[in-house]
Amino acid sequence: MNKKTVSDLTSLRGRTAFVTCDFNISLKNGKAVNNTRIVKALPTINYLLSRGCRVVLASHLGRPQGVDPQYSLKPVAAALTSLIKKPVRLINNFWDKSALREIDENRSGITLLENIRFFPGERENDQDFSRHLSQMADFFVNDAFGASHRVYASTVGITNYLPSVAGLLLDLEIRMLSKALNNPEKPFVIFIGGAKTPEKISVIEKLLDKADTIALGGAIANTFLAAWGFGLGQSMVDYEMVEMARVVFWKATRIHSALVLPVDVMIQANGGKALPRVSDYDKVPNGSAIYDIGPATVNIYCKLLKGAGTVIWNGPMGFYENKHYKKGTDSILKEITRARAFSIVGGGDTLSCLDKKDYFDKISHVSTGGSAMLEFMKEGTLPGIEVLLDK
Repeated sequence: MNKKTVSDLTSLRGRTAFVTCDFNISLKNGKAVNNTRIVKALPTINYLLSRGCRVVLASHLGRPQGVDPQYSLKPVAAALTSLIKKPVRLINNFWDKSALREIDENRSGITLLENIRFFPGERENDQDFSRHLSQMADFFVNDAFGASHRVYASTVGITNYLPSVAGLLLDLEIRMLSKALNNPEKPFVIFIGGAKTPEKISVIEKLLDKADTIALGGAIANTFLAAWGFGLGQSMVDYEMVEMARVVFWKATRIHSALVLPVDVMIQANGGKALPRVSDYDKVPNGSAIYDIGPATVNIYCKLLKGAGTVIWNGPMGFYENKHYKKGTDSILKEITRARAFSIVGGGDTLSCLDKKDYFDKISHVSTGGSAMLEFMKEGTLPGIEVLLDK
């Protein structure tokens, strides 16, 4: 895959770039909790600004159904202003023609459109809306790896009307993931946790052809344990995907890859009122639920990391938001930072676990993609990448 990037463009001074970013960050009390995705977008933004280019930024946040103040990008505008030391103008009614005038009149040169998903034409990939967005700029830059699996107006539709290239972050994501998937140093170990079982289970099946070991945690592991016929009490299980999990098991027995499941788990009974305790994977009581991998599983998974050459991790090992169930995720994360392996960590929930700067510095690449990362791992490309200009 060899797509043009912003660094391939010339004569940028006086021109305007429409840059789609992934500012889908976590908020608390109206402020950014983790601004990793904003920081990751800065190289492209600063590159354009330093060359005399004006920028119009677009992003979604959450899954609003129409205009919804709780999903406003005001906190993002505030964070950007602080990071780049220049005022960022937020435009509310970006779907209206008046937005074009507001952009022209913005002397700071940095415009942020309000949550792009406030307008239904975004998710519908409406061509009139795509054309409207294209009128805001001279060329298009996709720097939203985390949204590039969506065929939306701001990722795909706009490319019908403007020359379109990859941003520096998108280019980095493509190069890092392609390196890990296409030319991994062995052993190649993948950890997949979290929920979203339907999309992850198809990825697991595909990656069995590439990985030496795939280790599971979180709700996705519960579904695979259920496929063996074990009772899992009140644990989160996607029973509609149990048969598909059995198909994946069958495939794993016929190729070189190992599919590893938890041997013990952390459970809690009585709707969370009882104390957490360790249980064997096949002895979860009817009134209890699994919330994390157990200590024996942590030891097994950490041993996998000690000898790994390449590691990819997507999704937490348990209900990490609760302090009682952070140990599995924290232990795997800490071991990844110690490993000699080329490492990639990604996923929206996974990014929330990275609350220590030391972790970032010791991981080869922290991906901004969650579902997008999974789809790229499965397909080797994304719709929002395919439509960009080739070199």
